[in-house]
Amino acid sequence: MSKPSIHNVNVASQKILVAPAALRDTVTVSDAIYQQVEGTRNTIEAILDRKDPRLMVVVGPCSIHDVDAAMEYAARLKALSNEVQGVLYLVMRVYFEKPRTTVGWKGLINDPHMDDSFDIEAGLTLGRALLRDILALGLPTATEALDPITPQYLQDLISWSAIGARTTESQTHREMASGLSSAVGFKNGTDGGLEVAINAMKSVCNPHRFLGINSEGKVSVFETRGNRYGHVVLRGGSAGPNYDSVHIAQCESALDKAGLSKNIMVDCSHANSDKQPELQPLVAKNVAHQLIEGNESIIGLMLESHLHSGNQAIPDDLADLRYGVSVTDGCIDWDATEHLLRDLAEMLAPIVEKRGENGTPQ
Repeated sequence: MSKPSIHNVNVASQKILVAPAALRDTVTVSDAIYQQVEGTRNTIEAILDRKDPRLMVVVGPCSIHDVDAAMEYAARLKALSNEVQGVLYLVMRVYFEKPRTTVGWKGLINDPHMDDSFDIEAGLTLGRALLRDILALGLPTATEALDPITPQYLQDLISWSAIGARTTESQTHREMASGLSSAVGFKNGTDGGLEVAINAMKSVCNPHRFLGINSEGKVSVFETRGNRYGHVVLRGGSAGPNYDSVHIAQCESALDKAGLSKNIMVDCSHANSDKQPELQPLVAKNVAHQLIEGNESIIGLMLESHLHSGNQAIPDDLADLRYGVSVTDGCIDWDATEHLLRDLAEMLAPIVEKRGENGTPQ
């Protein structure tokens, strides 16, 4: 037995968390919703396999902090999705975990009350219920897989997953992603380099063995089959944007050299818009023009969008929070989102129609 003087020296407290299976019993999900998840995953895989000619667009708030605002956004997005679904496959960003460079609010799961109480069980319950309710509207869901434990609680309600720029190089996240049930996008490194994302994709398609928790919350050894639906997400870097045709060609070449599928998603936010959210539509339309000019590797876009534009710091008095405004990265507002997605659908309709008639390129 470890002596108290040398074991867990810097651990202030421990609390046993609800097991994933117990949380699933608490937040019940119908068979119809599980069928919805399966259908959305199949559609995303079909887009990656070029069996579906549409462009996937992962769009929504930088992070979720208010479930009421999230549901209002989801209802609007679903109505717009019905309008543009022949050209664009809209997937809602439902991001619960936020990586921090130093310290700060870590997201709805870690701190749902936004008061440093870190009521993680309440966060997981809120998050699971929100995913269920968004799916019930008929919308696919997307999230960032940040903590290696949380997928056991939420992944059965996720249509598409991302591994962020800070964690793409992590062996733990590559192993975890090899067992995720959804397609997964790997962002390029924060310096803008492709190597970490390329290596991650090579890793994730192979089987892995690692430690984790099972549905009963017991530490287990997992063996995965590998995930063949890994792809790269270009988000720019410290050297600048990387969404232009030259960078896209360089990415295609790197993927081809590595023997990987040439599937590229462009994140219109972050360094690609110089962290100026209002520039996201310009990035998106540049990508659309590349598709019109014959690009065959770009399969999707990512946009950070909320009910209202910009962002806000978390105030001391939470009553002062502005409704529908991001508390992390700045977003474009709903009107700009709606206008942009309609424009993209109009611009790309002939391309999608042609692909549908001829069979999408392999």
